[in-house]
Amino acid sequence: MRIGELAERAGVSVRALRYYEEQGLLHAERSGSGQRRYAAPAVERVRLIQMLYAAGLTSRTIAELLPCVDAGVSTPESRARLASERDRIDGQIAELTRTRDRLDEVIRSTYRTDNGCVHRAA
Repeated sequence: MRIGELAERAGVSVRALRYYEEQGLLHAERSGSGQRRYAAPAVERVRLIQMLYAAGLTSRTIAELLPCVDAGVSTPESRARLASERDRIDGQIAELTRTRDRLDEVIRSTYRTDNGCVHRAA
């Protein structure tokens, strides 16, 4: 499939796909005229890359881990790296949960008057 079709199917921009190629995360075959051509599995690869970025992994970390994903194997180093990333994400989740709980406290302790002012509940 061509780059525009991959972008549409994966829900990303063409620019993002070009960036993934520059970072060594995604590979395309080139036609005789130089157009990029992607195999069908590229859609899932792009979705995986997007998920890893959304989790806060850097392109460098993703590039280091993808060969293990492609080979279907893991090394002690890759497992340790993934565990470290998981722990970092767990920390972010805990912090977000504390923030949400604090916002809930603020919501419960305030009310809005007719003039739009927010007051603390008595």
